[in-house]
Amino acid sequence: MLDPDRSADAPPLNDSELFALPALGPLRKALDGEFEQYVERYKAASADRSIGIGESFAFQLFDRAKLYSAATRFVLAGIVNRMDRAYLSKQNCGEIRLIYRLVELNAPPVGDHLISPRLPMTLNIVLKARGDHAKDAKGAALSCAEIARRWLHAGDLTSTGAALVERLTSGDGPLELIAPADIERVETNLQIAHASSSVNGDFRADYLLKVFDYNEATRAFEEATLENQIDRDRILADGKLRREFKAWLLEPSHFAELDRGTILIPKEFLAKRAIAPTPVGFSPSTLQPAFGLVEGEGANPVFTKADVVTALEKATRGANLQNIRSVAGFERRLNDVTCAGCHQTRGIGGFHFPGVDWMATNPSNSTVVPGSPHFFGDQVRRRSILASIRDGGPVDYSRGFSSRPQLRGSRELAGSEYEDGWGAPCYRQSGSAAANDRSFRSWTCAKGLACQVMSEVSRMGMCFVGDR
Repeated sequence: MLDPDRSADAPPLNDSELFALPALGPLRKALDGEFEQYVERYKAASADRSIGIGESFAFQLFDRAKLYSAATRFVLAGIVNRMDRAYLSKQNCGEIRLIYRLVELNAPPVGDHLISPRLPMTLNIVLKARGDHAKDAKGAALSCAEIARRWLHAGDLTSTGAALVERLTSGDGPLELIAPADIERVETNLQIAHASSSVNGDFRADYLLKVFDYNEATRAFEEATLENQIDRDRILADGKLRREFKAWLLEPSHFAELDRGTILIPKEFLAKRAIAPTPVGFSPSTLQPAFGLVEGEGANPVFTKADVVTALEKATRGANLQNIRSVAGFERRLNDVTCAGCHQTRGIGGFHFPGVDWMATNPSNSTVVPGSPHFFGDQVRRRSILASIRDGGPVDYSRGFSSRPQLRGSRELAGSEYEDGWGAPCYRQSGSAAANDRSFRSWTCAKGLACQVMSEVSRMGMCFVGDR
């Protein structure tokens, strides 16, 4: 995909060969710069400056040598249909994502077992669902409806292995349409550093998220802003920028798009990197991109509670808001639409689609499950959108909060860990209906379960057996 002139029969590129491609030169330079800046920021903010590679360091940096080595390569972990994002580019019918996981070739055995050769990094190739070459037998462009039909049909296939590949790449298969010319960007998610629990009593890992758009003129992938990743620090520091951001976001049509989850924040307000820590709770300002922007946390916020209430009143005059019905709902949604905020929501480590680790001799639960609860909980909505595109009817691109999937009129998820069941996110109800936050009062638990809160302030928790 990244070296279209290479023969399809040639062996896969190892990382040394891959990152030597001229198209990936800017990508490698940007990643190298991120490593250097990360180390400097860590040393400046930490009293314990022990960061590096090797057992003598408390905080282990990802070994960059492995990223560019002839002994590593990227292996396809999954193919994900994102035609539910067609609202961003209807002429392209949305996106298709090829998700690759970094693996170490010929990994040595550890003890009596072979540990997984997978390394904590994914590389996503994002393609147009309908590229310029997607034609029918008469040379006409395939419709979005036909492309959606192919993908929905592929979901019903029961074949596996080589037989499945044959079906997917055949003349009527959805992968017949995939070609290097359709690449729009590359996304990377890398565990840039981690600390083991044996060192400091707690496990911690930081994940670096980056995006690189393909520039046809230069034929290279160039560093770009992350979609909706608010550059909080720059907005808080620049008076003019904060006024512009406030006015833009509170405009009624944009406020309604934020509520629906279909907003596209202008690039001048966005960042080119995101650091997502796991598990949650190490740094609120890093964990929550909207931290300090809304009144209640931090000094001199961009949005006061009165600002949000007024914007709610204006937006509801022209639209039926689905998710944002309070100041707390506004703040959660503002975090929710960002890359870092979404990755902190019910993820597996720092990922939402790590793919099944078929290479592990004794796989753990986290490597047997290919996707996070957030990923699986969103499948009903995505499938509903594909069916609407296939049938030519009106398409509802809206989505709920990442923590709690949109029901779409279906009870398929009821009683599961995604909605109402054991382990589902919930909001503990008060005896007084008026005391319950309107944005979250529908986040209930199934009969026999109770919402065990994590914080009395937010009243957010998880559904478990018990009285409270």
